[in-house]
Amino acid sequence: MTVTFFGHKDTPKEIEPTLRTTLVDLIENHNATVFYVGNNGSFDTMVLRQLEDLSQTYPITYSVVLAYLPGKKSEYDDFTNTILPEGIETVPKRFAISYRNKWMIQQSDVVVTYVTHTYGGAWQFKAMAERQGKKVIELSE
Repeated sequence: MTVTFFGHKDTPKEIEPTLRTTLVDLIENHNATVFYVGNNGSFDTMVLRQLEDLSQTYPITYSVVLAYLPGKKSEYDDFTNTILPEGIETVPKRFAISYRNKWMIQQSDVVVTYVTHTYGGAWQFKAMAERQGKKVIELSE
């Protein structure tokens, strides 16, 4: 099973224990083995931290899915476990995050989200995942 994540860039750190419990449940009880996470904001940072830690205990793989080709000034400087979605090099920069997020949804069976309001990118891609019939696990409830 493949899992991806969407959450607000200012997600509070207090949800991290809930995030970890959710990840462990997905791994142990639902055969989740592949994880895709972005690199924009505190939610993605928490997810990555937990995946790095859990990969020491469980046979999982995770990738940070980049929205932009790496350049001189990159918001993500550690390219360990990173991938670029096929075709993203042809996408105008202002659409790259949306392209990346759509790609992540297409690859996923489950989408884990932290969404507290009905506007913005996290909400938009949570709604898209729901429309596509993906199982969505909401951590803010």
